[in-house]
Amino acid sequence: MKKLGIILVMLITITFLFVFINKLYYPSLPINGITAKEAIEILKESDSEIAKIAVEGESIWYITSSKNGGISVADENIKQLVASNGWEFKQKDGSGLFFEKAGERLISTTQMWTENYVLVKIPRRFSIS
Repeated sequence: MKKLGIILVMLITITFLFVFINKLYYPSLPINGITAKEAIEILKESDSEIAKIAVEGESIWYITSSKNGGISVADENIKQLVASNGWEFKQKDGSGLFFEKAGERLISTTQMWTENYVLVKIPRRFSIS
């Protein structure tokens, strides 16, 4: 009986470590081909506050941190990224941030992924670094 208890504790510990290391406790991403762990690692390894994590269909996906300030911090990170490419911020409406440049309009949308991370979707036809 004592051996069964030790084996059970070891299995629970191994399962917990597997879930924690692979960040399986995060919700799934709305993007195919990338895991939560990979997305977070890309952001952590980036020199920027916002990092490109995927190009899917007609969209480019970015991730940014929202720690210590919520969505407003993420919005500022998006504004800085897009403005650095010549786009002028016009307004925010719901989860959309509207920018203009040379008569064209760019709409980026945000999605609160977790308490600490925000996903950003920008149309692919616009060249944003």
